[in-house]
Amino acid sequence: MSVVSSVLVPYASYLRVYEPLAAFAEPERGHWARYAQRADLPTAQDELRRSLADLVPTPPVGVPVHESGDAFVAELYGAVCVCPWRTRLRGWLALEELGGMFPANVLDALLPSVVRGQARADHERWQARHPDARPWIRSTVWQVPVRWFVLFQDDEREYTAANEAGAGEAGAEAGEGGGPVLRYRTPMVEARRRLARALRTLRANMAEGPLTDGLVDVGRWLEDFHPHSLVELDYGGLVHALPAELLDADRSAADVAEGLAALRDGDSEGAGAAYARLAERWRAVRDRQFTN
Repeated sequence: MSVVSSVLVPYASYLRVYEPLAAFAEPERGHWARYAQRADLPTAQDELRRSLADLVPTPPVGVPVHESGDAFVAELYGAVCVCPWRTRLRGWLALEELGGMFPANVLDALLPSVVRGQARADHERWQARHPDARPWIRSTVWQVPVRWFVLFQDDEREYTAANEAGAGEAGAEAGEGGGPVLRYRTPMVEARRRLARALRTLRANMAEGPLTDGLVDVGRWLEDFHPHSLVELDYGGLVHALPAELLDADRSAADVAEGLAALRDGDSEGAGAAYARLAERWRAVRDRQFTN
C-alpha cells in the first residue's frame, strides 16, 4: 500500500532499469505479473520515506531485515516491465560506500559500529548464496552524473511542470499531489549503443579518466539486464529543490550529446562550451545543499 504523507523527501536522482516479465523466472515472474495489476502502486517518494523511517528507531536499522517485495512498473512497446526496489541489497551496497564519505566519529553517530558490523555479516552470508545479484536502481544525491546523460537524447526528455503534473502518465506515477516530474526513458538497445559510441569518442580524443571509467562501470551494469528492458533517468526529489525555470531550461542530455559530437568532429572549442554549460548548471544545483 502507498504511504500517505504530505512530506516530500528530497534530494535524490535515480537511474533505473525496468525488465520485461520474461526476464524473471517463476515464481518471481508470477509475483510481478500480479503486482503490476495493482491500483495503488507506490512512488519513488514512498520508497525513500520507508527507507528513512528505518533510521528513526534506536539503534537505527541500517539495512531492512527483509527484502522489499515492491517495484516500479512501466510499459515498453506494450509489454509490462518492472524495476524491483531491492531495498535491502541497495542498503548493503550503500553501507559499503559510507566509510569513505564520513569521519569515523560522524559515522558512528549516524550508524553505530555494531549496526554496521551486523549488516556486513548479513551481506556476506547473503552474497555467498546470491553471487550474481545486482540492483535495478542506482541513486545519487544533489546531482545527476554526467555519465547517466550519455544514455539518452533530448527528444526522450519528459518534463511535467507542477501545475500540469496531476494529469497524464508522468503525473500519475509521481503520485505527489501534482509535483513536477523530469525524466528520460529509452530502450536498452539505444542506451547501450550510445554508451559504446561515447566511449569510442572519448578514448579517441581524450586520456582515460573519471568519465570513461564511469561509463565503463555503467556499461557493465547494463550488460546484466534483458535486452528488451527500459532504462530511465529520473530527477526524483531534485525537482522539489529546483525552481521551475531551471527545470524547464535544463537540457543536460542535449549538452552532453553536443559535446560528444563536437569531440568527434575535432571541435575542441565547441566541446568545451557544451561542457561549461553542463558544469555550471550542476555546480549551481550542488551548491543548494549548503543553503538554508
